[in-house]
Amino acid sequence: LLYKVEFDELEWRGGSGDDELAWRGKAWIGKDEHKLLLKTRGERTNDATEEFELQLLYDQAIAPFWDLQFGWRGDFQPGDERNWFAFGFEGLAPGFIESELTAFAGGSGRTAARARFAYDLLFTQKLILEPELELDWYGKDDPANRVGSGIASLEAGLRLRYELRREFAPYIGLNWTGLYGDTKRYARADGEDTSDLQILAGLRFWF
Repeated sequence: LLYKVEFDELEWRGGSGDDELAWRGKAWIGKDEHKLLLKTRGERTNDATEEFELQLLYDQAIAPFWDLQFGWRGDFQPGDERNWFAFGFEGLAPGFIESELTAFAGGSGRTAARARFAYDLLFTQKLILEPELELDWYGKDDPANRVGSGIASLEAGLRLRYELRREFAPYIGLNWTGLYGDTKRYARADGEDTSDLQILAGLRFWF
């Protein structure tokens, strides 16, 4: 029986708005081909938790470098709580691009999809630059949570880390987020920024 806890991102972000603490991590337990997987991600300012998401998934290896995943996703912030059925794939695309492709189905006919890609560019065995791109799409408007149909957000990051050990690496970087479509319209109506470029510093670790 194997297990692993990993946080790819645990970071402070500073930009035009309030400073944020952001995280993205996962933990799993199981065998080589069958695992129970817990994913978490979120953002918190000094005042409140701006985003908090959990996923509890069954993970099965289906090909070299590729896993099939399905289970539950819960959105607890912002706005009203939402529950989704999640189904997707995670693995290494050609060129060693880390890829996550997930579709979601929720109550009241809600649908969503997320695509995330990342790549490690090695300057040395310890100094690594990681570009990252993530896109979120929604099938219908959700006014209570200020999310519109279509492409809702695009996030691009650039993180330079130094692996003191493989299990522990501080990093610095930049993160840009842009809102689109009706999600952008909701943000404007609420007096919020529709794009933001942030500097960041954080830790990547696993055990």
